[in-house]
Amino acid sequence: MKASAQWKTFIVSLTGILTWTVGFGAEHAWAENAPLKADSGDTAWVLVSSAFVLAMLMPGLALFYGGLVRTKNVLGTIMQSIMILSVVSLLWILFGYSLAFGPDKGGVIGGLDWIGLSGVGSQPHAVYAPTIPHQAFVLFQLMFAAIAPALITGAFAERKRFTSVVLFAAMWSVLVYVPLAHWIWGGGWLAQLGALDFAGGAVIHISSGASALICAIVLGKRRGYGTDYMAPHNLPMTLLGTGFLWFGWFGFNGGSALGANGVAVSAILATHAAACMGAISWCGSEWMHRGKPTVLGVASGAVAGLATVTPAAGYISPLWAILIGLVAGMSCYAAIVWKGRFGYDDSLDVVGIHGVGGVIGVLATGLCASKVVNPGGADGLFFGNPGLFGVQLLVVVVTTVFSLVGTFAILKFVDAMTGLRVSPEEEATGLDLSQHNERAYS
Repeated sequence: MKASAQWKTFIVSLTGILTWTVGFGAEHAWAENAPLKADSGDTAWVLVSSAFVLAMLMPGLALFYGGLVRTKNVLGTIMQSIMILSVVSLLWILFGYSLAFGPDKGGVIGGLDWIGLSGVGSQPHAVYAPTIPHQAFVLFQLMFAAIAPALITGAFAERKRFTSVVLFAAMWSVLVYVPLAHWIWGGGWLAQLGALDFAGGAVIHISSGASALICAIVLGKRRGYGTDYMAPHNLPMTLLGTGFLWFGWFGFNGGSALGANGVAVSAILATHAAACMGAISWCGSEWMHRGKPTVLGVASGAVAGLATVTPAAGYISPLWAILIGLVAGMSCYAAIVWKGRFGYDDSLDVVGIHGVGGVIGVLATGLCASKVVNPGGADGLFFGNPGLFGVQLLVVVVTTVFSLVGTFAILKFVDAMTGLRVSPEEEATGLDLSQHNERAYS
């Protein structure tokens, strides 16, 4: 089937879904059963946090990744973030949220009770959002759903077809992200075991890191990898993106408290402490290993600290956050160094930063989580509860295996439908011209 015919079929199908959804929603009142009242302060904080997380993706991640690629690929890289945000947002509203957070079906997936957000309105939800409108919770979680597949694009930067990027992101968000979100956050089987993931160490970072590894292996190395000069074309752009990521992460982690409260404050403080220590730790490791510290190293270390502390942020003290940042900077730097020995081309180091950081963070949660910090959480191994560490280890294994297998299957399907890689000629020309007929610079 030609690309134009595929797009026509997609548009017709989407129109039908939207028409059905509007009709379905008209038959149901937008109200919750629970007689709860939204708190204006909590609502304002979650809405602001949603905007913070949006800034992490656009322009944060787009600029961070855009500066790391070569000049001929910067627009194509930024375009991927924009389109993924748009496509995943619509899927989340249509049925993704319902599958992730709808009434549990056997611990595996949510129901379709809230398809098209039918029945999801301005009233709070007793389980997910007791002090904020249900729709505010939907919006906040939407931003998480969008940024997860966008992170993966760094693994196949500079060589994947735009059509295959869009199709892959849509399928991955539904078939990988949504089940994981339900298992851990939506009342699924891992949540029933007591798993803790405050803001997405497993659901977002481990899943994207494991998926990035499979993408890098299946797509193969970039043309000229190991011989051509492939240094970042604009480090100031990457640093600007780092600033937006750091800024947005306050909403990413602090907003996960779902209220303007003490847990949000401790999560933000832990987030900042880990980012600072991660930057210093990576800088020191690189300085000792290569002889000179680099700006890119400091930026990467800060992001590694942010990613690693994410699952633990709302359950730990600032001192534990500093220790997590220290381990994150050294470990993620080592993972980047060892990447060359394994021979895969993870273009922008998604595996080393987000995958490795996510694993460390989820396991660290099982060690140093404390109910003194967050009574709604659990104590970890260091506070007398070794069982939590066992559950967290299970979360790491399940998330990694499920993401690896699911991503491999999706890649094979996408390859059969549209092909994965651009042609050698298109890759030499660059994504900007070959995929979008534009240039970033004159």
